[in-house]
Formats: sequence, structure tokens, C-alpha cells
Amino acid sequence: MMGDLLAILLLALLCFAFWQQRRQAELARAAISQKCRSLDLQLISVAFGAHRFKTPKGQWRWHTIYRFEFSALGDDCYQGEMTMVGFHAIAFDLPPHRI
Repeated sequence: MMGDLLAILLLALLCFAFWQQRRQAELARAAISQKCRSLDLQLISVAFGAHRFKTPKGQWRWHTIYRFEFSALGDDCYQGEMTMVGFHAIAFDLPPHRI
């Protein structure tokens, strides 16, 4: 009885975590798309990078890194990164690119 309850609770927790990860991925794609539009860049693809515990500034904080590819002129390809904490984009890292 108690084992079944714990199994159901664990399954519900896993489903909730998956649902929240999907929501974060959708918000990340929207934020990256908006950033590319504002810089007049063409977004090519977005991919999940990694979950990390420590930020580049040395703070202990759970965050997610998304990697994306973009083009400036249509015949080139660059890779950038976006860092999200929770459901908020906190940093974009775009390499120098042609304008």
C-alpha cells in the first residue's frame, strides 16, 4: 500500500518535471526567436545544451543552457547560447558576426 503510494507520487513528480522542462523549452525558443528578430538575424535551430548548478559568475544556481544557430547574411552559420533560470532568460552569448 505505502509502496504503491510512493510509486504514484514519484511518477507524478517525474511527469511534473517533464512538463515544466517542456514549458521552459518553449519559452526559450520564443526568447531566442525574439532576440534574433531584434538583431535582424535568421534563426536556424535551437537545441537543449545542459543543466548546470554553478553559473559562469560562480554563483550556485540551477540554470539551463540552450544552444542555437543563426545566420547573419543567409550564407553563414554561427552558434550562440542562452542561459535561463527558471522561466526567465538571463543571458545571451552571441559571437561576433557579419552585418
